[in-house]
Amino acid sequence: MARFGSRSGGILNFGDFRGFTRDLVLWNLGAYFLLALLGLASPHGYAVVFDALALTPGLFLHGWIWQIATYPFLHAGILNTAFELLSLWFLGSFLESNHGARWLMEIFAVSALGAGIAAILMALALHAPVTVIGCWGAIFGLLIAFGVLYADTEFMMFPLPMLIKAKYLVAVYMLIALAMLFSTDKVFAFSQLGGALFGYFYIRFAPRRGITTAGSKQYFDWRNRYYRWKRKQAAKKFQVYMKKQNRDVNFDSEGRYVDPDKDPNDRSRWN
Repeated sequence: MARFGSRSGGILNFGDFRGFTRDLVLWNLGAYFLLALLGLASPHGYAVVFDALALTPGLFLHGWIWQIATYPFLHAGILNTAFELLSLWFLGSFLESNHGARWLMEIFAVSALGAGIAAILMALALHAPVTVIGCWGAIFGLLIAFGVLYADTEFMMFPLPMLIKAKYLVAVYMLIALAMLFSTDKVFAFSQLGGALFGYFYIRFAPRRGITTAGSKQYFDWRNRYYRWKRKQAAKKFQVYMKKQNRDVNFDSEGRYVDPDKDPNDRSRWN
């Protein structure tokens, strides 16, 4: 596994375990141990919860739509889970330190969504009764972001004492996923490629500061436009009323009252 984080002596070291990356890892780890304990206490209860939260294309298409959001937090096997969460920590900490927690949250969610959609499509095409779990699809979205945005960044491949550029590591992972399409793990491999594709779409087409930030800005822009329109409408009605009282009042183009006793160039008047 690669080592990511702050650069020291030409090698990228482990990133800080904090922020949304830490929360994401802990959520996944907590879900793993909770289900493990439930399996020991009640195998039947474990089966019910697992079937409800894992992504099963047939159930998803019959209304179990929450599975597209819950399946990344289910994991099988301690070694596979450890490798997933270490990968998530390494990639997430690096990307979060450069783009922020909200950006990381969005690309993780978008990539997980893309991986889930890809898995559903492949399962339907193959008529395969499969169940998809794990966050590898989301991790592939983070991986493609790392490879595209920091293509020439070098880091050490553990345990091999060698440096490799990010773009080459991404190419290796993509080739492995493509090769897996010719194996029995077609759905799993296609979900990884779907996560990578949606991650790529996110970094190419999403606003620089993230979708939610841009959406919030757009919302406040439209809200302010609405308030300005309401103010101008109120100003017009007030002008009509004052004319009936044989008095003239003036408002500017934004619907703000213009005091005739003040200099029109005075910017200190109330807005």
